[in-house]
Amino acid sequence: MYKRVTLRDTVEVPPEHLAEVTPDLVKKLLQDKLEGRVDEEVGSVVSVVNVHEIGEGAVIPNEPGVYYEAEFDAVTFDPQMQEVIDGEIVEVVDFGAFVGIGPVDGLLHVSQISDEYLAYDGENQQLASRDTNRTIGTGDAVRARIVTKSIDERNPRDSKIGLTAKQIGLGKHGWLQEDREKRQTQAEAGES
Repeated sequence: MYKRVTLRDTVEVPPEHLAEVTPDLVKKLLQDKLEGRVDEEVGSVVSVVNVHEIGEGAVIPNEPGVYYEAEFDAVTFDPQMQEVIDGEIVEVVDFGAFVGIGPVDGLLHVSQISDEYLAYDGENQQLASRDTNRTIGTGDAVRARIVTKSIDERNPRDSKIGLTAKQIGLGKHGWLQEDREKRQTQAEAGES
């Protein structure tokens, strides 16, 4: 889930920029420091968007810059357990598909995609069903639910998010559309 939050942090302003400490300069320094970083409380910092307040500068012995505490708004991404997300398949492997959700990828294990057996087709970068000829591959849009979450603050790319698409209303967008049309056809046939 994306959120706009107000945060406080300290930023070092290098000596060459001390003549004019502006909100734009502090914003750029905060962006360089925080964007892409994961914090357990707020999630991944996607963007620093607005600096509200810059405190008094503090000098630390043997450090060349001056440290300022700033209050600012940031856009964050913090996936929540049981949250339903829409994403795009970014990679297919023999054990499942990686789904891009915000700044991280979640794993949709092959056992969590469908009740059908899905075989890996490495040549076409997809998983395919022999029964219904349904395929799911790179670039496909999917709707899934977050079922496990392990966030690694030190190395965000090592964070693990587990997904499922086996419940009603979840799965490849094309499959969901086919299922809606099938139900509508059945409902119309039942009316006559």
